[in-house]
Amino acid sequence: MEFRGTLVDCSQRRRALERANLVRHTRAQLKRQVAAGELTAAEVILSPGREIEGMSIAVLLASQRQWGQSRCRGLLADLDMSEVKTIGSMTERQRIATASVLMLG
Repeated sequence: MEFRGTLVDCSQRRRALERANLVRHTRAQLKRQVAAGELTAAEVILSPGREIEGMSIAVLLASQRQWGQSRCRGLLADLDMSEVKTIGSMTERQRIATASVLMLG
């Protein structure tokens, strides 16, 4: 019985690692696309995928060209939003407001 439990544990760990690698890969790819101008941060915010739900809004904003920590903090302060706010935890209103500001500015 103990041996069988170990196989299940190994299988679960392997699946968890595969999922974590997929999430990291997807986030890195999105950040590269935003940096290259292939995607906008607003597009990502308005149509988030499951892999980026846990990504902080500040990390996404900072992946844009010419966006440093100060600019990110300023925008998020204007929107009354925390830097550690995750994309998945944003309300619809917050998503629209953030995307609107990004598209205008």
